[in-house]
Amino acid sequence: MATEHAAHAEPNYIGVFWWLLALTIVEIAVIYMPLTKLVIAFLLVSLALSKAALVALYFMHLKFERLTLGIIALTPLILCVFLILMLTPDIFPS
Repeated sequence: MATEHAAHAEPNYIGVFWWLLALTIVEIAVIYMPLTKLVIAFLLVSLALSKAALVALYFMHLKFERLTLGIIALTPLILCVFLILMLTPDIFPS
């Protein structure tokens, strides 16, 4: 008995490229905005996470995989955030 895989449509790589380019231009514009450094850092991290999500979903084909593989891909991000939060008292002692 042969198993058939459901075919998925080919992603629009050029469309993803244009989104990544637009987000990169926004990142460069954010640097020159007259905002506090905390707001700039938050915006840059948010834009970087959105770009990483686009790359992971389309170029790493996680959009078409099972949920388990997506959870495995997100685990290092969660561990990184946990590590940063745990080390914050050592980096910025009061």
